[in-house]
Amino acid sequence: MTSEKIWMTLAARERLEAELAECEAVAEPSNAVVVRARELRELLRNAVVGQMPDDGLVEPGMIVTIRFDSDGSETTFLLGSRTLSELDSSLEIDVYSPTSPLGTAINGHYVGDAVTFVAPSGEQRISILATEPFN
Repeated sequence: MTSEKIWMTLAARERLEAELAECEAVAEPSNAVVVRARELRELLRNAVVGQMPDDGLVEPGMIVTIRFDSDGSETTFLLGSRTLSELDSSLEIDVYSPTSPLGTAINGHYVGDAVTFVAPSGEQRISILATEPFN
């Protein structure tokens, strides 16, 4: 596992804590349960929960709006772990991973920046239009 900090919603953290409690309650856990409990502890140890600062910086935990320069289309999404969608069913927004090609390209940039990344369809140039903390 990695020691990289992972932003998540409070609901996602609570779901991981509940799953860990279930793993720890097993009287004679199988190897799979022991391994999963270890993974959960690592995720929880590296969890960052809460609202990010509203400073225009693109980082996990932010809702980001971008424009594709090729056709002018815009999209808005939450930058965060893809597992958030599975862990927090209340999310009503697309979640893009910070490790995806787009996520890697925009992470650490600011509103007004333009960046280029390689998508499956080829090189794309996008402009970062807005960010706001997810709450």
